[in-house]
Amino acid sequence: MANTTEAIEALAAEIGENIYIDVAKWHLYLRDAHLHTAIAEQIYPMVVDNSLEENRVLQILQSIPVKLGGGKREVPLSDLIPQQCQTNLIDIVEEFQRNI
Repeated sequence: MANTTEAIEALAAEIGENIYIDVAKWHLYLRDAHLHTAIAEQIYPMVVDNSLEENRVLQILQSIPVKLGGGKREVPLSDLIPQQCQTNLIDIVEEFQRNI
C-alpha cells in the first residue's frame, strides 16, 4: 500500500462489503451504515503492529455505539453483527494482514 490512508481505505472496503448488521433478518452492510471506516481505523494499528487478537477486535465492536430509533436507544455494534460475521471479520483482517 502506498500509504496508511490507502491501506485503511482498502481494509474498510473489505469490511464494508462483507460484514453486516442483522436486524429482523435484514442485512445492512457496514458500508451502507457508514461504520466500516471507523472499524478499519481502529483495527489497522493492530495489523501493522502484528498484534492482532480476536478479543481486541471484539472489544472494538463492543465499544462502537449504534443509535436506533432516531437515537432513542443505543446498542453496541457487537450485538448487531451475527456471530458468523464476527468470525468472517477476523478472517478478513487476518487475510489483509498477510497481504500487506
